[in-house]
Amino acid sequence: MIRINLLPWREYRRKEQQRQFISITAGAAILMAMIVLYIHLHIGGKIFTQEERNTYLQQQIVEVDKSITEIDALETKKKQLLARMDIIQQLQTRRPGIVHLFADIAQQVPSGIYLTEITQKEDTLLVKGVAQSNARVSALMRSIEASQWLTDPKLEIIQSEGAKNNVRQNQFILHVRLKAPVKEEEKQPS
Repeated sequence: MIRINLLPWREYRRKEQQRQFISITAGAAILMAMIVLYIHLHIGGKIFTQEERNTYLQQQIVEVDKSITEIDALETKKKQLLARMDIIQQLQTRRPGIVHLFADIAQQVPSGIYLTEITQKEDTLLVKGVAQSNARVSALMRSIEASQWLTDPKLEIIQSEGAKNNVRQNQFILHVRLKAPVKEEEKQPS
């Protein structure tokens, strides 16, 4: 026998297609939502990681800046200490020079001259004194010219004070330049 289906098959088929469409659309929407959520979480994680890196780098920059500041302070202190050491070394090298200078002055002063004041300003000496005659001042200037430690004597003033105890006295002011002595090795050519 033949069976005839009188049910509305087209309507049933349409409903089935609608249900499939809704299922596919819902599945696609859920899949898209999951993809968007994954991308959002992935990008958020990358942003968080980068922010942590930035924070770490900022902390490292602050530490490096502190180190640089400390290094600069140490460099400044080092320069100050080196400057002090240079000054001390210069003073140490000049110390024997003063002894030699006074010994040389004592040898160069002829009899009849009395020094009253010696003032040093850089490499120049101001020598004040009293002489019995102008010839003795000239002798002093010649002996200074021949000195190992002194050179270039220039007479600023010489004036007569008159006689004291029957001895004529002339006050004088003399400018003399200091020089470093030439060592024996430097004198002889190689």
